[in-house]
Amino acid sequence: MVSERNKQRTYARNRLFSRRGYEKQHETDGQYLLKLVLYVLLATVWIKFRTPIVLWSTIPLGAIPVGMVFGMLIVRRFEAYQFDRKLWYAILIIVGILCYFVPAGIAL
Repeated sequence: MVSERNKQRTYARNRLFSRRGYEKQHETDGQYLLKLVLYVLLATVWIKFRTPIVLWSTIPLGAIPVGMVFGMLIVRRFEAYQFDRKLWYAILIIVGILCYFVPAGIAL
């Protein structure tokens, strides 16, 4: 008798896309736009210091991306599919980096 390994099976109900390429998860355009606006607004929140704080006597710290970190935690908690999480992470990082150079955020 040959012993068989238990193989993980990918059932159709667990897939994000069907075999024909159609998306099974239905999210309205309004929901997507609302999430996009909220994540972009979160990524713009930085706590900026008037005089940089020096860490370990070598690294100057001029700002902390509080909104970007908080946004990543929200994405990790509420997005079910990895494909969607990657998309939101990319948006948060790009907007967060761009907003570092713009005078936006909370100045201390």
